[in-house]
Amino acid sequence: MVLVLTGATATAQQPQSPAREQQQRQVVVLNGPGEPVPEVRVAAGVSTYLRFNAPIDRASLEVEGRATRFKLVDPGEYTLTLEVAVEPGPGEKLGVRVRYKDGSSPAYAALALVSHPTLVDKEVEVVRRPRTVEALEARLSHVEAELVSLKAQCAQSGLPSLAFSGVLNSEGVSAKSFFGKPAPGYKGGLEPGPGTSYRGTLWAMVVVQVRNLPGQPAWVPGAALLTSVKGTPVKVLSVHMEKPQLQPGEFALVAVMVEPPASNEVLFRLELMDTTGGRRLPITEVEL
Repeated sequence: MVLVLTGATATAQQPQSPAREQQQRQVVVLNGPGEPVPEVRVAAGVSTYLRFNAPIDRASLEVEGRATRFKLVDPGEYTLTLEVAVEPGPGEKLGVRVRYKDGSSPAYAALALVSHPTLVDKEVEVVRRPRTVEALEARLSHVEAELVSLKAQCAQSGLPSLAFSGVLNSEGVSAKSFFGKPAPGYKGGLEPGPGTSYRGTLWAMVVVQVRNLPGQPAWVPGAALLTSVKGTPVKVLSVHMEKPQLQPGEFALVAVMVEPPASNEVLFRLELMDTTGGRRLPITEVEL
């Protein structure tokens, strides 16, 4: 007797994946952009039940691959039931994002669905970590400091913006071109280039090109020092860059607003420092 298997029967006869241990656990929603997104382990044929400790906005629900990867997506007022039809592959993550209705922080819950060879999350309690008074006070102080900094930048940013756009040239003001050189022995991964200095009656500015060498971390100027070759300091008013961040291999103009030097000295040394003070770029032969 010959047994003939249909396609459906043949598929059913194929070896199945070993059963995965079903778990119940809790995950904490991230509070800031630097924190890792919590992972939820899913598996085909298993419904995962997410329970939130605050009401969610069902209309705001975003599920990556919802139309093609899921058998069930069922949001409730406090719950979300998910069942994948095609589970994530090794190293793959499917994003889930939903907004809370209560307006508290964090405003959104973000999760990453992953697969695990032996475990699957059957029930998951999704909670927001309450912020302590100390954390809230620290955040308030940080925001206030940022506001003061932004106000100072706005007050001084007009001329650097003109320099970046090319509108400001040597006509009508005293201007000098120079080619900045790194200080002898410098090995900080940054490279100065051509620059122009501008001097008016009540203001002065040094604009220099800076390149972040390949393989180096991103760089943002946070402060600057300008001194004459004789050691006379010049008061720095503000530091600006035409890009928010200088990535490896990129170059950008950096503008340093200063008060006009009191002396008639011409050659200066400019030192640019990042926001942490760790990576510095000392530039010599700056003319002002």
